[in-house]
Amino acid sequence: MTRQDNLFDQLPADTLAYEKFAHTQGFQRIAGVDEVGRGPLAGPVMAAAVILPPGLQIPGIDDSKKLSPLKREILFDVITSKALAIGTGIVEPEVIDSINILQATRLAMLNAVGQLSPLPDFLLIDGITPINTSIPQKTIKKGDSLSLSIAAASIIAKVTRDRLMVEMDKLYPGYGFAGHKGYGSALHLEAIRRLGPCPIHRLTFGGVKEHVQCPSS
Repeated sequence: MTRQDNLFDQLPADTLAYEKFAHTQGFQRIAGVDEVGRGPLAGPVMAAAVILPPGLQIPGIDDSKKLSPLKREILFDVITSKALAIGTGIVEPEVIDSINILQATRLAMLNAVGQLSPLPDFLLIDGITPINTSIPQKTIKKGDSLSLSIAAASIIAKVTRDRLMVEMDKLYPGYGFAGHKGYGSALHLEAIRRLGPCPIHRLTFGGVKEHVQCPSS
């Protein structure tokens, strides 16, 4: 796909440009794929894959990190009502600790794609690392700002993970998960020092691993 990659790289700054070009190459079901939760000290990494109807414009969609929580919630409902298919993939902290965060992120993306029905015939993936699939794919650095489908996936992943972390706050009170969503805020780091890690902490991450109690010999 070298020739196609070169052509993709010449596309103009249009958030549907990648999708439109893929359609001109004969692809029909183009999924945007993105993840959230690579950096937190607790909770899963979450990915989403979204197939939007060809040519659909949804005003206000952007990289989820640039949107307020309220705006993300509103757009989440719009995307879920208009998308042809949505899939999510989750990889839990113990797996992250086992295979590392990069491989866990790729696995979450692969799982999200596998949840799509119908399956896509082309993938637009945020970042520079492809996933292990036979489906043709294009990685796009900062794709959540350049592709509407990827931006939609980033919103689905972010809202889904944030809602999960609010539930985790009820299961594991005292850490403040509902506020910081597992990221390494001062409040979170102090809670880890005071309470020790809980079952959803990533035990290989700095800020957590220092407080893991080794079993007595």
